[in-house]
Amino acid sequence: MTAPSDDDGTHGSAERPHNENGTETVSGTDADGRRDVVVPMRLYKTVTVFSTLIAIVGVVVGFVLLDAATIRLSLLRRLVIGVLGVVGIDPPSTLLSAVLAVAGLAAIAFGGGVYVLGTRFRARGMGNPQEDADESSDNG
Repeated sequence: MTAPSDDDGTHGSAERPHNENGTETVSGTDADGRRDVVVPMRLYKTVTVFSTLIAIVGVVVGFVLLDAATIRLSLLRRLVIGVLGVVGIDPPSTLLSAVLAVAGLAAIAFGGGVYVLGTRFRARGMGNPQEDADESSDNG
């Protein structure tokens, strides 16, 4: 009789707790104080792709906003001034620069935070070899 297989091709572990979503939870921390969440390979790939994509978009948008804050002839800055002018708002140049700079830094921080959270996930067999030592090796 064989143990049921996960979608990553490995056999399930009865010792580790699983939640209702099928993700395996690791409650301990390693020597660096890092907590990892062990998930099936399919979920790991989804989290990795989308967290990296969101992080890249956040950082690029952040730098575009910082560029608009520092360069007076930026296309985005002119667009923002034009939209605000249609509404009837004429912001002072220093205030607009400060708002754009804060928004840019916030977007970069958001992208970095999403990336850091995305790196906390790992699939079985990845990462810390001590936690995966209980798995049987099929190498022969």
